[in-house]
Parts: sequence; C-alpha cells; structure tokens
Amino acid sequence: MIENQKIRPEKVIGPLGEPLTLDTLPPPDTTRWVVRRKAEVVAAVNGGLLTIEEVCERYGLTVEEFAGWQRAIDRSGMPGLRVTRIQHYRSLYERQQRY
Repeated sequence: MIENQKIRPEKVIGPLGEPLTLDTLPPPDTTRWVVRRKAEVVAAVNGGLLTIEEVCERYGLTVEEFAGWQRAIDRSGMPGLRVTRIQHYRSLYERQQRY
C-alpha cells in the first residue's frame, strides 16, 4: 500500500530562494499574474508540490498556458515571463535555434 501513495514534499525552494508551501503559493482566486507568481507556481510543479493538473484546476489555467510559463523559464529565466518581453525572447530563442 505505501508504495502506491505519492509522497510530496512539504515545501520546495521558490524562484527567489524562499521556501514555498501550499499556503504560501498565490491564492486560487489570483487574476493578476506577475512574474514572481508565475515563477512560484512553476517552481511548485517542478519541485513536486503540485501536479500540472492540480495547478490548472486550482488557478483556472490551461495546460498550454502553464506549459508556456515553463518554456519561458527554461529558455530565459524569470525575465522570460514578462508579458511585455515575450516577442523579444521568442525571436531571440528562434535565432539561437538556427545556429
């Protein structure tokens, strides 16, 4: 029985080095997604605190939207999550792929 249970950490390290728990994540009714909040949610999934399905349900996100956040962090770090810079980082990444 025990081997079938999923073991989750109580806390993970957030994008700024602070501990994140379920209580310190952005509230479920969040509508204003600043860079820090997006990065915290991605860190929670990467650390195993929540699953992608749980995040999408909790915050009303689509899998594609969340995957976009993950890709942005993987490619450009937290600055890649800035909405005003998406085009800049996208073109930069496309140029890097060509060479």
